[in-house]
Amino acid sequence: MSTDRLLVAVFSSPVSALLLRYGADLGFRTVLVEPDETRSGPAPAADVTAHGFAELTGELSGGHADVVVTDHHRDELGELLRDALAGPARWVGVMGNPRHEGPHVAALAALGVPPSEVARVHRPIGLDTGSRTPAEIAVSTLAGLLADRNGRSGGFAHAR
Repeated sequence: MSTDRLLVAVFSSPVSALLLRYGADLGFRTVLVEPDETRSGPAPAADVTAHGFAELTGELSGGHADVVVTDHHRDELGELLRDALAGPARWVGVMGNPRHEGPHVAALAALGVPPSEVARVHRPIGLDTGSRTPAEIAVSTLAGLLADRNGRSGGFAHAR
């Protein structure tokens, strides 16, 4: 397995805990970014826990990081996404209902992030499996990341 793959889960949540655990099994180095020290708690599967992207300069070098924001209702959403987009992340995505515009759009616009950078944020994320539980969401998200990383659509149609 390649050691240049980095999975960054933003915000401590049931989904991020599973993303980190399953991501490690898939060969990702794992990072939890949780700016609120009262929420971070233990992240046993994370190789690194940070309070912001400024702490991850060395970890993020090389452009191999996949960043997944697991809570789109947090006040820190805009600042953390802005910082993720400013770095060398390969892929940035935010969980959320695809039927509604994500709050990240307004949060990033309010911070002066250009629309071309806002458009780099993937939403929805993962494969369209109808996921509801944290485990299903984590598996769907990781499957989508693997498909994207490998240049595949992630569906059942296979090239012949």
